[in-house]
Amino acid sequence: MIDMRRWKHVFKLDPDRDIDDMALERICLSGTDAVMVGGTSGVTFDNTVDLLSRIRRFEVDCVLEISDRDAIVPGFDLYFIPIVLNASNPDWIIGHHHLAVKEYGPMMQWDQIVAEGYVILNGDSTAARVTEARTELERSDVEAYAKIAERLFRLPVLYLEYSGTFGDMELVRRTASSLQDARLFYGGGIDGPEKARQAAAAAHTIIVGNAIYENLDRALETVQAIQDVEKGCL
Repeated sequence: MIDMRRWKHVFKLDPDRDIDDMALERICLSGTDAVMVGGTSGVTFDNTVDLLSRIRRFEVDCVLEISDRDAIVPGFDLYFIPIVLNASNPDWIIGHHHLAVKEYGPMMQWDQIVAEGYVILNGDSTAARVTEARTELERSDVEAYAKIAERLFRLPVLYLEYSGTFGDMELVRRTASSLQDARLFYGGGIDGPEKARQAAAAAHTIIVGNAIYENLDRALETVQAIQDVEKGCL
């Protein structure tokens, strides 16, 4: 049984970006807690199933974060469904979800589905543009979204997404500390061990994505950094 509450470090792979077999092997054998597959654009059934088949050669938790219902592929351990709380476009709050359940509801294994409350905080990111997210938020706004996610919607995950930019770690820390049961995922700008340690001190789980494609060696060093933090070595 997959227990996401034990995850401290997750690598995120985009099906629409190239990664060779050697690099993928290093990612999957790195000691990361899980590999998440997902992206904002260019995600198809074909490139998702291809990436899954390559990851499945290794014993690592593998989850799909769904951004396009036409790219839902069977065979993942868990399926993460983003609910973008600060989206102006309601399709990213309930619209796409309604259509997906309408079409696939009878086939859905609900015990494998995890809803994520997303707050997108980088207004220049593709995710912000696609969802029409309101990103000019004060700390009180983010904390209010956190309460809505956990207390009102009972979501198990709140994901603060900075999409390529390293975020406000004090905001992340305060938001994480306000949660009682939900887990705070942080993603954005973690390009090496130093930022991994900073993010891990603020969030429950860190997500490392772009660094994989920009500097793989530095991305891999983030795993050891988190392991050292957990062991009290740093």
